[in-house]
Amino acid sequence: MKNIKLILLSIFSTVALTSCSDDNDSPAMMQTDFSGTFVQADQMGRPAINTVFVNSDKKDMFNTTVPSEQGASFQAMFETNLKALSPAYANMGDENALGLDAAAFTGVLATDVLTVSLDGTTTFYDGTNVLTGRALADDVITVELLLIFGGEDFSENPSLSDDNVSANDKPFLTSFPYLASPW
Repeated sequence: MKNIKLILLSIFSTVALTSCSDDNDSPAMMQTDFSGTFVQADQMGRPAINTVFVNSDKKDMFNTTVPSEQGASFQAMFETNLKALSPAYANMGDENALGLDAAAFTGVLATDVLTVSLDGTTTFYDGTNVLTGRALADDVITVELLLIFGGEDFSENPSLSDDNVSANDKPFLTSFPYLASPW
């Protein structure tokens, strides 16, 4: 996990510190500066979860709290917000398709990390594997909407359970950097 964080830090630092010349004929020059002190300013292990479940006055605190302390610090707020948002958790004992009630589900969500399986399927959710990573083509937002609004069998609140974006607008590449080519 430390290696993954270091790679991501290197990529983001490189991207953040890249500069371009006005001269279109010269090759792009990239300079990376790793000196100084780095401070975590934001985190988003699972897309949209931070955005939806963290109260606006707690965003900075959540973003700078180490993940191992997030559950204890923010689970109650996540549960309150989940119950206010989703009719799928209106009754005591209501569960989502993973068999998690509001308290258990928000306990998972409040620790904002993306778990990665090193020896199994890498997917956000494929019907069997849950939160074992994220493939580029995974429809993460629809999965999150289903788990938040879909109830025990994904049938509750169908108008709230899909972002209606079924695929990327361009195919992903089969080799590094894997992202789709720009328009």
